[in-house]
Amino acid sequence: MTRSGIELAGPRPCFLGVERSLSGKRWEARLAGGGDRTALAMAQRLGLPEVVARILAGRGVEIDHAERYLAPSLRSDMPDPGGLKDMEVAAERLCRAVMAGERVALFADYDVDGATSAALLYRLLAAVGQPPRIYIPDRIDEGYGPNVSALARLREEGHGLIVCLDCGTTAFEALEAAAAQGTDVLVIDHHEAEPRLPPATAVVNPNRVDESRAYGQLAAVGVTFLLCVALNRALRTAGHYQGERREPDLRRWLDLVALGTVCDVVPLTGVNRSLVLRGLEVLAQRRNVGLSALSDVAGLDEKPTPFHLGYVLGPRINAGGRVGEAGMGARLLTTEDPGEAAEIARRLDSLNAERKAIEEDVLAEALAQAEAYIAASGAPEGLVFVAGEGWHPGVIGIVASRLMERYDLPALVIGLDEAGVGKGSGRSVRGVDLGGAVIAARQAGLLLAGGGHAMAAGLSVERSGLDALRSFLSERLSRALTVGGVAPSLGFDGTVEPLGATVALLQSLETAGPFGAGNAEPRFVVAHARLAKADVVGNGHVRCFVQGAGGGRLKAIAFRAMDGPLGPALLQHDGAALHLAGKLRLDQWSGRDSVQLIMEDAAHPL
Repeated sequence: MTRSGIELAGPRPCFLGVERSLSGKRWEARLAGGGDRTALAMAQRLGLPEVVARILAGRGVEIDHAERYLAPSLRSDMPDPGGLKDMEVAAERLCRAVMAGERVALFADYDVDGATSAALLYRLLAAVGQPPRIYIPDRIDEGYGPNVSALARLREEGHGLIVCLDCGTTAFEALEAAAAQGTDVLVIDHHEAEPRLPPATAVVNPNRVDESRAYGQLAAVGVTFLLCVALNRALRTAGHYQGERREPDLRRWLDLVALGTVCDVVPLTGVNRSLVLRGLEVLAQRRNVGLSALSDVAGLDEKPTPFHLGYVLGPRINAGGRVGEAGMGARLLTTEDPGEAAEIARRLDSLNAERKAIEEDVLAEALAQAEAYIAASGAPEGLVFVAGEGWHPGVIGIVASRLMERYDLPALVIGLDEAGVGKGSGRSVRGVDLGGAVIAARQAGLLLAGGGHAMAAGLSVERSGLDALRSFLSERLSRALTVGGVAPSLGFDGTVEPLGATVALLQSLETAGPFGAGNAEPRFVVAHARLAKADVVGNGHVRCFVQGAGGGRLKAIAFRAMDGPLGPALLQHDGAALHLAGKLRLDQWSGRDSVQLIMEDAAHPL
């Protein structure tokens, strides 16, 4: 099993004989067993470049399904919204609110998935004549999810219907209080649920215990899109679209769906893949005023890809909820005023720079604490667990991601406030359900609050409970790692020579995309490579030029490489040959299209 990309059953063959790379990972071929024959047959039948056929076969795509995989269609991949429990109830309740002119409030999480979910439903309701109020809780003052005071305030403002987006599945106290006040609440979520559900008018969540989980990979914005489809259908049946009132085309807002889906790191398989592919096409048309302004501020002037969503636009939208005003992202995504959009975009860009500085400080302290614990105990047990005084709640999730990447283990980062309460954020490796472990810890009485999904979780805990929480999670996650056979590894699709790393090759690879979680971006090795030059640039990055055994020269960069063993190894190569592992990306420096290698690992040839 590999943690990088789609999971296939059974052991993978070692790639190029690398059992332990410089970063301590086993290199594995994604194409196993009879995959070579499958890839060859696929290439011949469909007229595909062999490298594309190998990528598809390495991700478990069967020959009979390959043609449809290469041309994903929302028409064929979209599920019937009515197949999700409570969806028809939620759509009918919203339909009644629209028809009656009832005031509706959207209570959404402060991350990108929450902001895009709120913006999507806002745009539909505004288009049908009932613009709602959007409420995004403050990360520090209110924490994650619905709270009693906020829901009461919305009720006092005259909102008889509140829709919780990307939150609410485990908000028992807040929703019980809302129900007691006579407020109708709809929960549209995707986080792991418990057998008991909160007292809401509807709880639409593909990860409910009583659901089939067939669409459990949807982000909250994907579930919200299905709600929009169901609401549109209900309004049509109720006769809302009559006379000059025209039915809105939901496809024009797929850029929001793509953004939230990619940024929430859910698998880009099935319907998610179709949603993102079509959403990228809409994003390229720059219809959303706010996203267009943010693209300009970020210097994004090329065809957008999942990388741009996840690493260029997403972090800036998140910055408002992390270190600024929580609702800025949703405001940016809903405004039609170019001036307001430009102002918000500039502010978010500035906040993102501030977030980076705070993040680096917290990361340095977290790494020092983790290394000290490892030195004292020998190794982390099941997870990397760190806690610090005054660590900003807005960056602990990012720091957890960095720790997870560095140690290839689940990571939990907790920031303690002056009152002795810790807010924690965790990230997991594929194959280990961190959200389930956090829910179990809450049920065991170890947490003030907590929840999440397999790959990410959040919690609140008393300072006095940190040791007990560490022991509980370490034991549970260690067992999961052992039973699942999860080991540090990287999956590979083949080797490439610098002469063969062309723009035409990249264009061929794109036909198997969009790439992201669950549909891993192709990874290659430049075998027996020699470095013509290597130097440090920026914040610990290593830039170099690679010469392959067959000739040619390829530009390469390893981001943050000086934080681990890769950077020093590249700088001290002394002319020796190395296997260099990474992904090929388009480089448009100086207006010319070329290809560069984004290096992730290296190994000494056998």
